[in-house]
Amino acid sequence: MPSDSKPVVAILMGSHSDHPTMEETEKLLERFQVPYVTRVTSAHRAARRTHELTAELERGGVRIFVVGAGLAAHLAGAVAGVTTRPVIGVPMAGGSLQGVDALYSTVQMPSGIPVATMAIGKHGAKNAAILAVEILALEDPTLRDRLLAYREELERSVEEGDREVSESGEVTSEDVSDAISKLTPEGER
Repeated sequence: MPSDSKPVVAILMGSHSDHPTMEETEKLLERFQVPYVTRVTSAHRAARRTHELTAELERGGVRIFVVGAGLAAHLAGAVAGVTTRPVIGVPMAGGSLQGVDALYSTVQMPSGIPVATMAIGKHGAKNAAILAVEILALEDPTLRDRLLAYREELERSVEEGDREVSESGEVTSEDVSDAISKLTPEGER
């Protein structure tokens, strides 16, 4: 994010190929004007680098780590193991198990080293940004106001979808599809 502010959120991913999913986190952080930094590292192929990068980012003021990875998905756990800052894991879709392996690897952390685990893929990446904003908003009234405005927008979009469907008298699959597409910023399901 182009900003003079120091990043307070670090988005880490296990591979450059994870970036299209993690861009969803970036978009929402930008919308809420939360400074972030995005980096690629690996729990397995670059374990030492991952530990050093985590410590460097923490010293630089990062307060929350949003970590996306697929397959064995150990990156979020590796980061959580070396920081006391909140870690939010985003399992990547794909692979022979369509992301279920990444979900299990991210959510099954040993007692004492938590990772807040989101849904697989883009929905998880979006919710990771929202959770990071919610955590930061605990101490930032301006951010809390932005979050409340965002929630009001979501509520209005549901009401608009309901109005469109109820006024037509008949609910078609196209009506439902249109209403759902209005619930997400990019019209994705």
